[in-house]
This record gives sequence, C-alpha cells and structure tokens, in this order.
Amino acid sequence: MYFPTGLRNRQKILHRLTRPQEIARYGWRQLGKVGEQISLKNYASLADALLVSFPKSGRTWLRYVLAHYFASGFEKGSAALNLHDMFAFIPNFDLDPVRGIPAFRSQVPAGKIPMVLVSHEVNWLLLPKQLPVIFMVRDPRDVLVSAYFHTTRHKSSFSGSLDSFIDDRQRGLPLIISYLNRWSRKLQGRPYHVLSYERMSADPVSEVSALLDFIGCEINHQRLMAAIEAGQFERMRKMEVVEGLPGHEYDRKDDESLRMRKGQVGGFRSYLSSAQISRIEAICNCDLSPSAKALMIEAGVDMASRCP
Repeated sequence: MYFPTGLRNRQKILHRLTRPQEIARYGWRQLGKVGEQISLKNYASLADALLVSFPKSGRTWLRYVLAHYFASGFEKGSAALNLHDMFAFIPNFDLDPVRGIPAFRSQVPAGKIPMVLVSHEVNWLLLPKQLPVIFMVRDPRDVLVSAYFHTTRHKSSFSGSLDSFIDDRQRGLPLIISYLNRWSRKLQGRPYHVLSYERMSADPVSEVSALLDFIGCEINHQRLMAAIEAGQFERMRKMEVVEGLPGHEYDRKDDESLRMRKGQVGGFRSYLSSAQISRIEAICNCDLSPSAKALMIEAGVDMASRCP
C-alpha cells in the first residue's frame, strides 16, 4: 500500500490499518484526495491566471481591488462588495465552498468573469505550462513583522519573542527565503508577472493596470479608480473590524491581530532593532538565490543592495 511522503509517524498509521474497515476508510480518503486533485487540475486548465504570494505580502488588498474591479464590470451593486463577497470573484485555488472555486461566479449575464485563482502554495503538476502566474512580493522585513503578529495575535500559534520568530524554520525568515528561492526557479519558462506591495502602495493605478494588461483584461480607468478607492486601507480595516474574514476566528478588537494591521511600507522599523535589521539583511544576502534576488529587484525590492 502506498503512503504519501511527509507523514510523521507511519508506524502508528500502519498499526491502525489492521482492520478491514480502517483500511477501507483510508482507501476512500486517498481516493477522495485523488478526485480533488483531478478537479483542481481541470479548473487550472480553465483559469486565466494564478495569483501567488508568501503570506502577509499584501495579497488580501490586491484580491479586494481586483474583485471590486471585476464586480463593477459584471454585476450591479459592487459598491456593497465586502471581505466575504470578494471570494466570489477572486477565489482560492481549492474546493472550499465559501472561499474556493465552488464560490466563484464564473458566468453572469454581463459575460465571463476572468478566473484568477489564488494560493500561497500549489502542486505544480496541476498547473498547465502556459498558465500565467502573478507573483506578489514584499520586503521580507515587513513580512516578518506582519507574520509575527499574525501568528501570535491573530492565530495564537506562536508564543515566543520576535527575535526567536525571525529564526523559526517553520514560520520565520528561513521559510520566507526557501519560498522565494523555490518560486523564482519554478517561474522560469512560464509567463509570469511580478509586482510588489511597495510599488502598489506608491502607484496602485499603474501596478493594477499592468496586471490587468498581463492577463489580457480590458482596462477601464473609471472602474479601476473606483476599485482602488474602495480598497483604501482604512476602509478595508473598518470592514474587517465589523465583518471579519471568512474562516478566521480572532479578537477583532485587538488592532495587532487584524489582517489589515498597519499597511505601512517600511513599518518594520518600529518593531525591529538595528541589530535585527542588519541580521535579516545579511541572511537574505547570503541565502537568497541569484534568481530570487533578481526577482525581488524586478519587483523593486532590492534587499541585496542593503546587505553588508
């Protein structure tokens, strides 16, 4: 019998699978996973693009702006779009009924909505070689600070110090570097568009316009301006405080636990010491691959030039 790699305790699983009914249940679970993979591969073949980023890189903001833009072009009442509705226009690349592809309004009276699937990580075997990838990056120093508050206050899954979080291999800088190195390799040989949180913050009109052009979508300046206006940080923050996010349970009265926490470029300076900043930059300079550094520079985030 085949067991997927990565299982921590195979002996315990083998011990459980001694009875016929347990073997049958395991088989049905594996069959269900195969069915899910087949469905996702079929959806990927129909998609217009895949949007990916490391967590806490500003993807919720970009998703909301795109969702508002698509909604205003295909449906009336887009002004009422909220953080729950946006998944109907920019779904996750999974089969979750609320946030995934089943929630996607692919066809409406006004026409076909572009299918932009969203994920942090994917099985590359599911992706057609020609599927365009939108890759969003953010300064790793800001990502680290945002991720720290996300895990300690939003998810309450980490209780250590910020200093220990930086070195944590499961959540901190080593994971960010591994992610960037891996994706910079995988993007080679396929159509991709890279954008950064920093450039989008400085000039959202140009950045979103370039993204829309990349996926072959009509650019309507009036609709785009309205979508960017709707996606202003304070507006999204107020929506989150009132409505929350689907699939997340957390204290929305705690400012540091919010998904829309600060939204600042360079906000890490308020939380990281000069020694921590220097160490992060040195590690990035040492451990980021040449292709990952080139990808970051392409997005306007040149960590290498600041590293000692």
